[in-house]
Amino acid sequence: MRKRNLKYDRNIDVSAYDVAKDLNPGFDDAPASARMRRRRSDTDPGPRSRGRMTEEARARLAAEREAAATDDGPPTGYRWTTWDDPGGQGPEPYPSWLVTDLAAVDTEFGVLKTGKEADVFLIERGVPATDGTNGTDDTNGTDGTDGTGNRCLLASKRYRSADHRLFHRDAGYLEGRRSRRTRDQRAVENRTNFGRNLIAQQWAVAEFDALSQLWTAGLPVPYPVQHLGTELLMEFVGSADGQAAPRLAQLRPEPDQLADLWRQLHDALVLLGRNGYAHGDLSAYNLLVNDGELILIDLPQLVDVVTNPQGQDFLRRDVKRICEWFVARGTDPDVADADRLAEEVLEEAGAS
Repeated sequence: MRKRNLKYDRNIDVSAYDVAKDLNPGFDDAPASARMRRRRSDTDPGPRSRGRMTEEARARLAAEREAAATDDGPPTGYRWTTWDDPGGQGPEPYPSWLVTDLAAVDTEFGVLKTGKEADVFLIERGVPATDGTNGTDDTNGTDGTDGTGNRCLLASKRYRSADHRLFHRDAGYLEGRRSRRTRDQRAVENRTNFGRNLIAQQWAVAEFDALSQLWTAGLPVPYPVQHLGTELLMEFVGSADGQAAPRLAQLRPEPDQLADLWRQLHDALVLLGRNGYAHGDLSAYNLLVNDGELILIDLPQLVDVVTNPQGQDFLRRDVKRICEWFVARGTDPDVADADRLAEEVLEEAGAS
């Protein structure tokens, strides 16, 4: 004979809780999830109320959290090295001067350059002293590092937020760069805040990729260390004491130096064309001169002269602008001939 279900049997005037209690003497000691729900009587204790923290307890908790954050933070500087953070790292083999120690600290020393699209900061990456000294004696130097030369200077290029960034003429440069996600592509095309942030990341990634490719190809560009979202870390071009190398536009070179700089520029543009690219925004302000060596900088808008419909126009504009600068400083116009140089670069690129 099948047992009747007492809980749902309307012919029996008894609660399921009382039946379960009679059949199981230890029922009240069972976990709450194992007992059937019952109505709380007036004599039963009410639920425990949650009290508020006192000001003293709140202050103590805040102090404990701050102490924990301090204990886990870098001993000097403003952040641990970002070398192991997610993001692209520069091409291998890594330069011998680059600090990759995960115990290193990145210390910021101010702005090197401000621009419409990004600001560039000076960063020192070094391993803090571990002998208890403050890093101010002859052994440790003045940088707080361990005195073994395990330090390097980096340039941190940070593309600005959507509220302050002004990417000029970016439509032509972004030609052919499309996102795999239609939502992202639509945001970029409509220039929403989200889309402008995506553009900032695209510029950072584009410059990192360009530097990586050109560095590998042997062009005179800063070594790309790493990109992190809208931040690009690269080799600092300048002296060991943090003095940035001057731009070409700041110089008044003597004839011999001018001729040597023109030769370096010619070779760099030809090699750039051999790899299929034009700088896209070349001028005397985007060239550094470090100990007589010409360095190309500001390359987020690197243009493919073959696949970009405006590629050849960008190249001719680059060449015309820089040739005018050299001619104005005394270079023979027949030597700094913009049309001839542009055709030579296009021929190297296979686009003539």
